[in-house]
Amino acid sequence: MNIFDVLTAPWAIEPSKLIELHAIYGAHARGEAIDIEAVEKRLGRPLANEQKYYDITDGVAVIQIDGVIAKKMNMFSQISGGASSQMAMRAMDGALRDEAVHSILLSYDSPGGTVDGTELFANAVKATRKTKPVVSLGAGTMASAAYWSGSAAQAVYIVDGTTAVGSIGVVAAHKDISAAEAARGIKTTEISAGKFKRIASQYGALSDEGRQSIQDQLDYMYSLFVGAVADHRGVSTDKVLVDMADGRIFTGQQAVDAGLVDGIMTFDAVIAKLNDDRKQAGRIFVPGRAPAASTPSSTTKGTTMTADEIKAAHPATAQALIAEGASAERARIQGVESQLIAGHEALITALKFDGTSTAGDAAVAVLAAERKSRDAHAMATANEAPRPVAQTPAAVVAPVAEGEGLSREELDKKAKAHMAAHPGLTYVAAYKAVGGK
Repeated sequence: MNIFDVLTAPWAIEPSKLIELHAIYGAHARGEAIDIEAVEKRLGRPLANEQKYYDITDGVAVIQIDGVIAKKMNMFSQISGGASSQMAMRAMDGALRDEAVHSILLSYDSPGGTVDGTELFANAVKATRKTKPVVSLGAGTMASAAYWSGSAAQAVYIVDGTTAVGSIGVVAAHKDISAAEAARGIKTTEISAGKFKRIASQYGALSDEGRQSIQDQLDYMYSLFVGAVADHRGVSTDKVLVDMADGRIFTGQQAVDAGLVDGIMTFDAVIAKLNDDRKQAGRIFVPGRAPAASTPSSTTKGTTMTADEIKAAHPATAQALIAEGASAERARIQGVESQLIAGHEALITALKFDGTSTAGDAAVAVLAAERKSRDAHAMATANEAPRPVAQTPAAVVAPVAEGEGLSREELDKKAKAHMAAHPGLTYVAAYKAVGGK
């Protein structure tokens, strides 16, 4: 990745970290030397440009993913402790083939990174978990591109209530360097072929067409990100868009409640849980999803365990089950509450505390109750409405055809007789009825 790519490429990263990236690379682009010694002094540690392969803890391969994620190691990774997604994939492949490894833990402390390479990394995580269990653990930060790949694991945990998760979105920046060049007496003229080749050039102000071109690219990448999270977490894209993917950071329990992670668990507890799962005939418990099928063995066939026995024999697993159950119950109650329509508060209260009704069940029950209420109201309104008053049609008076050829006196006489026979009829009407003009 060259300097221009860093300054203009789409990133799935926390915005504040992207600003820091731009500052470092912008200085480098202007020919300003990076004072490595000063950076080391500010950080209080020597800089290192090496990413560890993996360590093994009780049969679990731990792959550390710290700092900004990019496909390859680069200058910024030296300063920020960044990680290479390519090296992480190589580490996973090595752990997959290592007979001393039964499970893999991806340990994240990262604000995200480049979009380029992230989808491949996430796909590799998803493919690896088909052979060996893969769990992600966020410690400090697991945001944007880090969450994109981390969510592909079978389960996702965070170590404490202050870990930041989310920032699902894509961001890019346009740099207009023409004024900076002009100040140094430089003018760059670009010559290109193809309508969109340099539509968002850094050697001029961003045009409306250039802005729309960048926005279209980001919208597409955002749709890939949302679709991947929905697939990884086993939920709909609407769920991701509404509850997870508006760019927000979720901290601790907020991330659990939103469905981004499966629970809060320390590093040691996750290692213990993976080993407990390993001992249970290879059955892998994944919060919110069905356990993998296992082959009956002499150690598990025909045995049952009480809750107290599980707590005593497998404390980490029991802790995970309790945390997952509490999280699932909170999510169920919140889902039921979201279906409330005014006037049905008692029904929602009953469904919340029955322990089984889902948001879908609540929606069906509330809509049925609302329809019944409206039908009853319509019937009551119809019964209370006054009955229409019967109306008698006015008599139609047919004209008298005999009026042709009569004198005025004769017509006058006939008209008066006609009026007498039809009370209420005016003289003019009677006169015309007997043939008068």
